[in-house]
Amino acid sequence: MSFNGDLEHFPLVDVIQMLHMTSKTGILFLKSPKGESQLVFHEGFFVSANHLNNSVRIGQVLIEMNAITQEILNKALNEQKEAGRKRKPLIATLIEQGFIDKDTAFKGLETLIEMTIVEVMTWSCGTFTLDVSKEYVSDEYRYFPEKLQQEILLNAQSVLMDSLRIYDEKMRDGTLSKIFFTEENANTSSTQDSDQNGTEITADLLGLDELDTITRKIPDVFIGLKDYDPVDEHRQAVAKALPEATIDQQEQLVDFLSGISVPSSSGPAPPVTAIILLTQNELLSHVITTVCKHYNLFIFASDEEAGLDIVIEQSLGRGLHPVLVIDTPHDNDGVQALALVRQKFSAYPQISILITACCKTWRAISMDALGAGTRSIIPRPCRRCHDDLFVPQMISFLKGIGSFLKSILPVPDPEVGQHFITSLNQLKLLSEPPEIALALLQFAAIQFERAMTFVVAKSELIAEKSVGISTPKSSGFSAPLMFRLPLERNTVLQEVVDKGRIYYGQRSDTVLTNQLYKEIGAPRSPKVMAVPLISRGKVIAVTYADFGSKPVYPPQINLLEALAQYAGSILDNALYRKSFEK
Repeated sequence: MSFNGDLEHFPLVDVIQMLHMTSKTGILFLKSPKGESQLVFHEGFFVSANHLNNSVRIGQVLIEMNAITQEILNKALNEQKEAGRKRKPLIATLIEQGFIDKDTAFKGLETLIEMTIVEVMTWSCGTFTLDVSKEYVSDEYRYFPEKLQQEILLNAQSVLMDSLRIYDEKMRDGTLSKIFFTEENANTSSTQDSDQNGTEITADLLGLDELDTITRKIPDVFIGLKDYDPVDEHRQAVAKALPEATIDQQEQLVDFLSGISVPSSSGPAPPVTAIILLTQNELLSHVITTVCKHYNLFIFASDEEAGLDIVIEQSLGRGLHPVLVIDTPHDNDGVQALALVRQKFSAYPQISILITACCKTWRAISMDALGAGTRSIIPRPCRRCHDDLFVPQMISFLKGIGSFLKSILPVPDPEVGQHFITSLNQLKLLSEPPEIALALLQFAAIQFERAMTFVVAKSELIAEKSVGISTPKSSGFSAPLMFRLPLERNTVLQEVVDKGRIYYGQRSDTVLTNQLYKEIGAPRSPKVMAVPLISRGKVIAVTYADFGSKPVYPPQINLLEALAQYAGSILDNALYRKSFEK
C-alpha cells in the first residue's frame, strides 16, 4: 500500500501507528520547508531512519552515547575506504572489529530513529508519502552483515512512546532544541564526513552504492535542507503520468496546478471535512491532493483498501466528516467498488461516499451506486476515452471538484434532535435529583455506546446506574455499580467537577486508564465525554460516556450541554419550591 497526506491534518503519531497496525513495509518520506527525513519500516517495524540534519548520523550518535570515540570512528571509516567494493555498512564494520556489540548498535539506531521522530514532531507543516519497496528495505537497510542473519527491527509503538516522552519533557523544560547536536558537536561530526585526508563520506562509502542495481533507487543517505518547489513537483508528476502528451499540454496542466498550490483566499479556517481518496491513478491522486490543500481540506490518498478503516476512525475521532472517494479504473465493471460502498456504509453510516469514474463506467453503475448508499457518482476525465481532450477536461474537472468537496458537510442525525425534544419535555415533569440525572444518562446513551452516572461525594465519585457497561445497551439501565473513583488533580473528572464545564476529547488520564477502565473495560477509542449536573452552583453528579467497542461517531455535544444546563435549572427550581413550601 502506498499513500500520502498532510502532517498538519494527519499527525506523524497516527501515521506511524497505522503502519505498525497494518504491518507495512516501505519508506516513509517526510517533507517540509526545513528539508526531508525518512523512516524505514519492515512489516510494521522500524529498521532505520534518515535525519534531515547532516550532523545527526549513526556514527555521531554512537559518539554521543560514549559507545565509541572519534578515533575509533575514523578508523572504521578508513577501513571502509580501504575495503573498496567489499566494504560493509558502518555499524557492521564496528561490530566485526569488536568496537561495539549488537545491543549498543541497536540502541544507537533506536536513538537515531527517536531523534528523527522528535524532529518531525516540531514541524508546523509537512507532507508524508509511503513508498512501498520490499526488496529495497530488506536488502539495503540492514545494518548487520549478511552472515549475522539479523535485522534491526524496532517496535514502532515502543519507539513512538519514547519519542513522545522525550518531546513532552523537552517542550515542558524549554530545551527541545538541545536534543540535537550543538554547533560544536556538529562541527566535530564533520570529521565523520571525511577521513584524515579530507575525503568526503558518500553513500557508496557507507555501503549503499549497490542500490543502483535495484529496481527502485533509494534517496540520498542524508538529505540536508532543500528549497521546496511545487512547480517542479507538479512537472515531474505530470511528465511521469502523461509521457505521450505534448510539452504544451503538460505545461497547461502544470500551470493550473501551480496556480492553486497556495491556500484559498477564503481564509485559514480549520477543516471540517476529511477527503479519503482510494485510487490507483497516481496523477489523480496528485491533482486531488493539490486541490484539497488549496481548499484547506484534509486529504489522505491510498492505492489499497487496507488502512481505510483506521483513517476513517481517526478522522471521526478528530471531529472531521470523512468523505470516502472511490475511483474506478476504465476497465473496471464497478462491482468491487459497489461492494466496498456497501461495506463502508454499513460500518460507518455517518460518512459520505463518492465514486469517480470515466463516462463508460459512470453510465454502467450510476443508479446501482446511488442505491448502495453513494452520495454522488462523479464523471472524471479518462485518457482511454478522450485522450486528445484529456488535459482540458482534467483542468475543467479540477476547477469544480474542490468547491464540491468542500460543500459536503455532515448531516445531523434527526433522531438525536427528536430525542432532545423528548428529553426536554420529560425534564419538565421531574423534580428529584436521581430522576433528573437519569434523564441525562438516557440522552447520553442515545449518542454513545456506554454511559454512566457518578454521584459527587467529598473527594470521590460513586458509580451509579449505567447503560451498555454491565449489561448490553439494549437492556436499558443497570443497577448501581457502586465502585468509587478518587477526585485526583489534573484529571478529566476532577476538572469537570471543579470547573463545572462539559468535557469532550481525549488525553492521558491515570484515573480513567488505571482505575475506571479496570472496572468497566477500556473503550476502543480514547474519546470520552463528561458532563456535569449543577445545582445551586455546585456539581452534584457527572454523566460519563464513551463509544465502547464501536468506532467514534461525532456527537452533538451542544445538545448534551444545553440539556444539562436545563436539567440544572429544573433541579434548582424544584429545590426552591420545596424550600418555599417549608
